[in-house]
Formats: sequence, structure tokens, C-alpha cells
Amino acid sequence: MQEKIIILDYGSQTTQLIGRRLRDLNMYCEIVPYNKFPKHDSSVIGVIMSGSPFSVYDENAFKTNLNDFIGKLPVLGICYGAQHIAYTFGGNVESADTREYGRANLSYIEENNLLLKDVKPNSQVWMSHGDTITKLPEDFRIIASTPKVSIAAYQSNKEKIWGVQFHPEAFHSEDGVQILKNFAVDICGGKQSWSAASFIESTVKELKEQLGNDRVILGLSGGVDSSVAAVLLNKAIGRNLTCIFVDHGLLRKNEFTNVMRDYECLGLNVIGVNASVKFFEELKGITDPEQKRKIIGKGFIDVFDAEAHKITDAKWLAQGTIYPDCIESLSITGTVIKSHHNVGGLPEKMKLQLCEPLRLLFKDEVRRVGRELGMPEHLITRHPFPGPGLAVRILGDITPEKVEILQEADDIFISGLREWGLYDHIWQAGVILLPVQSVGVMGDERTYEQAVALRAVTSTDAMSADWAHLPYEFMAHISNQIINKVRGVNRVCYDISSKPPATIEWE
Repeated sequence: MQEKIIILDYGSQTTQLIGRRLRDLNMYCEIVPYNKFPKHDSSVIGVIMSGSPFSVYDENAFKTNLNDFIGKLPVLGICYGAQHIAYTFGGNVESADTREYGRANLSYIEENNLLLKDVKPNSQVWMSHGDTITKLPEDFRIIASTPKVSIAAYQSNKEKIWGVQFHPEAFHSEDGVQILKNFAVDICGGKQSWSAASFIESTVKELKEQLGNDRVILGLSGGVDSSVAAVLLNKAIGRNLTCIFVDHGLLRKNEFTNVMRDYECLGLNVIGVNASVKFFEELKGITDPEQKRKIIGKGFIDVFDAEAHKITDAKWLAQGTIYPDCIESLSITGTVIKSHHNVGGLPEKMKLQLCEPLRLLFKDEVRRVGRELGMPEHLITRHPFPGPGLAVRILGDITPEKVEILQEADDIFISGLREWGLYDHIWQAGVILLPVQSVGVMGDERTYEQAVALRAVTSTDAMSADWAHLPYEFMAHISNQIINKVRGVNRVCYDISSKPPATIEWE
């Protein structure tokens, strides 16, 4: 049984980062809601409690029954998690005079503390909290301080409990990964045995047991997630897997043909369906981004369902859902962030059981699994692409003419990134068709045509991203190519917004 660290999610935007850091240490972990601790799972070797937008003394604050694991397993509280522990055991948590957000330095570190082993003197940490612990419970002690926060970290004298008011998972915490390693490996006894190879071995075994000789249908999108899921399932159940690839007419230029060819080379059993006419008709006149997503999601379900019903003995629906899909589609507070057709609709409509072999992996882990499975590199390194396709990169209503303009501009941009050796240094790139026209001059004629924006970002996990600092020579080349070759475009802009505060996609 794979040993694991459980991360209790109290709604922090950086909870996933905790998981990412542990996975980078080859430690398997799972993120679960604050009230869903798996009490009867003997493979759990430690618990991390995340941050939260709440204050522990709020009436509606997320609270956990700490008796489920304290005294039984090592526990690390981060920010709100640390405050929750201190508050529950009789300490004081109060609103800080000013919100502490940003870099700080540890001015005191307890010598020979297991959690803080190899943390450098004056180590930089990242603070992000409006409350602070002003008094520790009895039998707890301070193990680290900053000039402004006396209780920056603490430890229980009786139980295996540690708490930090900073965020070790954040990039700006210089020794944050070391702290997480100290907890997961030295304190919890983790063996750091998590790897792509071990994931494939255990998952293929589980899939064989779960699916037996049942028929499985998988919706392919052309992206790395669903492609890796397909190859993994094919390894487990072979021809009992049938894949369906729906072309909604909003893919990149020639993408449907190229991807179908790739799938055939991988030996997958794939049915391709061209449904672009249906989608264009249903999107006619629609400008609201969320409405576009819902129409495309429902349309995908209808087309997929019609095709899947031809496979009368299918019992399972497989999807390429990954961890960020599950967490971003519905926040812990129940607030819909964006609709996502990977996580709802199909199983209920088709009365099939759901199989999501990648649902606990982050994007870069999916790529590692793909390489371990021997998939071609161009499939593995494909940039993420939104499920609704170019519909959310056309601001305003959708028409075949607009899609064609965007496909041509996007093809020039993406091809250029590849030709200049820049593609693999970019997390995600694309072109956005803006709902504005601008004056230009071509030849001796005045023009009044479309403007497009180029978007390229660097990232490790899409939870945060920086705009890519592309060479000026490249930008000039691409701008000239688009304006000269794409009829209807006379202006090219470049988006230099980072995430946060912006998002990667415009809609």
C-alpha cells in the first residue's frame, strides 16, 4: 500500500502548492476537504493542515475534529492550520494590526529542531495572514520568530505537532521545501518512493481489477491529459477501450486531422466525430464567456452521448481529469469558478460508472507518466488548451469567419515558437481575437480591421504564471507575419499580465 501524507484543505489558494512540493520530493500525498479526513486509512503517515481565507474565530470558519489524528500521527499546521491548532488547544489568535503579506526573515530559529533542520539563519519566508497567534497553548513552545511575528513557528512539547504562520509551500520561502521535507521524511518517516514508474505499475494493476473485462469509453480532447489517460487505459485493458474525439470546430488549425493521426500511431481505438456545424449554430450570437462554456459543454455531452450509445455494452466512462480540474471546477466553499465538462454531466446522462486514472496527478506529473509510457514527445509537451477551445479566445460572439482568422494567426504564433526553439520554454501560448477594430494603412489604402493579442506565459503548474519575456526580434517577426498573411488583422498586441492578478486565458 502506498504511504501518503494527507493535506486537509481549508480553502487556501496555495493548498495545491503544498501537494506539488511534496510530489516533487517523491512523496505521495492527497488533498482532501477539511472535514473528510480518512480515519480508517492505515497508509496515512502524516497530516498537513492548509491555510484558509477564514479567521479561526469566525462563526462559519472551517473546523476539523483534531482528535481524529492528533496524538496518532505527526501534524503540521500552516497559517490557518497552525492557528486552528493553537486556538483549539487554548491559545489566543487575534486580528493583526496590519495584514502581514510578503517577505519576512526568520530572526530566531531553535537549534536542533527537527522541523527546522538545515534552515539557514535569517531565512526568507512568505507571510500572508490577517490574524496572528498571540499566545500559545500550555506545553507548546516557540521555535522560530521574525522581527514582527514572535510566534512564527511552534511545537508541542507532548505531541508530534508543529505549526508555522508562514507558507513554506510558496516559492518565496527560501527553505520552504526543506521544511516540508523535514516533516514528510524525517518526522513522518516517508520513504520518497513516489515516481511515474511506480504510479503506472500500481494504476495499471488497479485498473485491471476495477474494470475487469468491461468496455470503457474515453473522451479525447487532443491534449496531454486525455492522451496519457488513453495510453494508460490501453495498457491495462487493450481493445476494451473505445476513444471518441469530438471536433467542435473550435480547435487549432488542422488539429483534428493531426491528432487523429497521432492516436492511430499509438494503437488506440478512436472514433472521430466532426460536429462543428452543430456548435456554430448553438453559439450564434452568444457573447457571455460562461454561457459559451456551458453551451459547448452541453453540446459535447450530446454529441458524445449519441456516439457512445452505439457501443451498447459499455459500462464505464473514462476521462483525463487531473487534480487542478477537480479543485478549480468547484471550490471548497461550493463557489463555481468555471464550468468544466470533464467533471460533470456525462456519467449522470449516460448512466456509466466514472473512471479517472489521472485525477490525483498534477500536469507535470502527467507528462512524466507519458514519457514513462513511451509516448512521442510532441504529444507530451503540448501546451494546455481550453476545453471550449478558441471560443474563449474570441471575445464576443463566435462565427466561422472569426474562428478562421484566429486559427491562422494562432498557427503563425505557435509555429513560430517552435521554429525559434521557444515552444518548450513556454507553459501556454495562444492568440486572442479582440472585439475591437483599429485604423491601419496597407499599401495606399486606409484599413479598419481586427486587433489580436498574443499571450505566452511561463509556469510550473498554472497556479501562478509570469508573462513570457520573448525576444523582440521574434515578436517583430510574428507581428509582421500575422499582419501580412492573415486577412482581416491589422494590429498585434502582446499581453504582459501575470497570474495573479490576471488569469492565463482571457475568458
